[in-house]
Amino acid sequence: MEVPAVKDFQWKRLAPLPSRRVYCSLLETGGQVYAIGGCDDNGVPMDCFEVYSPEADQWTPLKVVEMYNIDEGKWKKRSALREAAMGISVTAKGEYYRVYAAGGMGLDLRPHNHLQHYDMLKDMWVSLAHMPTPRYAATSFLRGSKIYVLGGRQSKYAVNAFEVFDIETRSWTKFPNIPCKRAFSSFVTLDDRLYSLGGLRQGRLYRQPKFLRTMDVFDMEQGGWLKMERSFFLKKRRADFVAGSLSGRVIVAGGLGNQPTVLETAEAFHPGKSR
Repeated sequence: MEVPAVKDFQWKRLAPLPSRRVYCSLLETGGQVYAIGGCDDNGVPMDCFEVYSPEADQWTPLKVVEMYNIDEGKWKKRSALREAAMGISVTAKGEYYRVYAAGGMGLDLRPHNHLQHYDMLKDMWVSLAHMPTPRYAATSFLRGSKIYVLGGRQSKYAVNAFEVFDIETRSWTKFPNIPCKRAFSSFVTLDDRLYSLGGLRQGRLYRQPKFLRTMDVFDMEQGGWLKMERSFFLKKRRADFVAGSLSGRVIVAGGLGNQPTVLETAEAFHPGKSR
């Protein structure tokens, strides 16, 4: 696999967020980065919805939301989230100028089953059909006219629900649950398959938490989870790591491992070459 030389990669410090926070959600659409929700220093969910302009390298602290329009070179006021929340799962449908936000956890610390979309052209949040399973810290992605929502948490415990929202019919369908229930795992889509990777199996009663190497694979065409041999699992046990796809490979990097230890390792899996 060819990769650029090290000298081609550089870190650059950008403008800081207007307010300190954790558990916010980020996505990019139309050349702009959206920061949605999160928690403040006291763990209180926030209703922030802010937009970063790469050209201006600028965030603006707002009580109402503003969006920077690159073509017009100016800020416009936008509607805030309907409710303060953290752990929202977001995805975007760029050609329709819509941002979809699923789940989250509000001020009452209960997981939400909300699904809402923000229409950039009309500047409004619209509530859609509720998710069958309330959750926060889920993973969602868009494929065609469907939004796939996987995993997440309720309170401190992992959820293995896999549910799909059809944008055209505005209805939910429950898919087969993720085979292995765990928190802090990562999901990657590549071709017609979805990969559920690593994570932390949380202990109940006398069981101790355990970092995992597990890789579960969902076949989009067949509509089911494939049985995977252990030889296909990650080389390192890890949770709370980053993952993506590059040149036909699934890439994972960093995270926490046993003890727990912060990991610097990265791995690549090539579906056509078994490793």
